[in-house]
Amino acid sequence: MPQLDERQRRLLLATEARLLGHGGVRAVARAAGVSETTVRRGVFELEAGETTASAGRTRRPGGGRKRAEQVDPALLPALLALVEPDERGDPMSPLRWTTKSLRILADELTGQGHPVSAMTVGRLLKDNGFSLQAQAKTLEGEQHPNRDAQFRYINEQVKRHQADDEPVISVDTKKKEMLGQLPNPGRQWRPKGDPVRVDDHSFFSGPTGEAAIPYGVYDLSADTGWVNVGVDHDTSVFAVASIRRWVAGPGPP
Repeated sequence: MPQLDERQRRLLLATEARLLGHGGVRAVARAAGVSETTVRRGVFELEAGETTASAGRTRRPGGGRKRAEQVDPALLPALLALVEPDERGDPMSPLRWTTKSLRILADELTGQGHPVSAMTVGRLLKDNGFSLQAQAKTLEGEQHPNRDAQFRYINEQVKRHQADDEPVISVDTKKKEMLGQLPNPGRQWRPKGDPVRVDDHSFFSGPTGEAAIPYGVYDLSADTGWVNVGVDHDTSVFAVASIRRWVAGPGPP
């Protein structure tokens, strides 16, 4: 018995019960320590000729416990409602991660009437584009006491404007690059003996050297992006100018 899978044990018990005749189901169930229902199911399968399982399966398709989100269709929307205002990450990336632990999320969902384990919460998050991320340096000095409320307010405004088919954009500065004939990693195809000549050290440009500053404008609703590159200081004026050029150029759909 210990060497057989679930289906094989059921058919073996059913065979013994049929050999015993009347009362065999109860006698075999007591001797094997299983329920009479299990033995009776095996008998029905034998009588119906269902003795061959599908390759690689011990149960029929659709058998076994249903997934939590199938039993409770409101579970996934409730989970996403919990993590959406608190998710972090680059808006250009399809990957998202949350600042709440799986156990905290599971406890909150259970309190809302959606009993679920932390492991199931992790699977649901992974299936919906979230990923497990290491800690990152995202704190800039002392935080305002109302910072969380501010971002929740912004999140609600974003959803409201998106519902009205209005453009919602994210604007941020990308990585700055020094201008000049500076060395960069990597190689490129060139005529033999004719490499691109660059400065021996990038610090020759000094702290006063000009830097290219890419300013990205990302339309959350249309899932499109646009980058404005300048050499001026990274200021709010530059951000506004980038938005103005985006509206005058590709602009919202």
